[in-house]
Amino acid sequence: MTIWKNSSVDSEKAAKSGASASNIDRESLTPQPNAAIIAALFRAEVQEKKLARKVVWLQAMATLTAAGLLYGWKGSPQYAIAVLGGGGVSVLNGALLAWRMSRAALQSSRDAHQQLRLMYFYAAERLLAVVALLGICLALLKFSPLAILGGFVLGQAVLLAGRLFLKIKTEDSD
Repeated sequence: MTIWKNSSVDSEKAAKSGASASNIDRESLTPQPNAAIIAALFRAEVQEKKLARKVVWLQAMATLTAAGLLYGWKGSPQYAIAVLGGGGVSVLNGALLAWRMSRAALQSSRDAHQQLRLMYFYAAERLLAVVALLGICLALLKFSPLAILGGFVLGQAVLLAGRLFLKIKTEDSD
């Protein structure tokens, strides 16, 4: 697959059409629109989406495991449900992060101000979603605050650790 235009073919066309050789030389340095650089960017985007999905699944599994262990230890479903509530908020936060990252990748990256506005908007959206859901769990559902926050912190710790360790693993395999 050739990326660059063939300068000898372009110079022959220029000689026939009367164009100058310097214009043709500048054009020959321009990559084709479907250059091989784009394939590497697509691979990186696909790897990032896979990483985000794996991290969300890790969060869900850690939350379910913690709720099961707490149910087995305390014998009361109230604490296990509270841990599931807090961990569920964390899983939803991770899923929202993954979804917004994939949506941001679809936007054109030419306008840095627009990208920055989107980044702030997505962060505020996630913060409001977390606060609202934790408020619902605490105020309306009357779950144990310690268990809710424990489940949430566990989910967030898995989000950070999972992204870090899985990212290191995928970089080492490349």
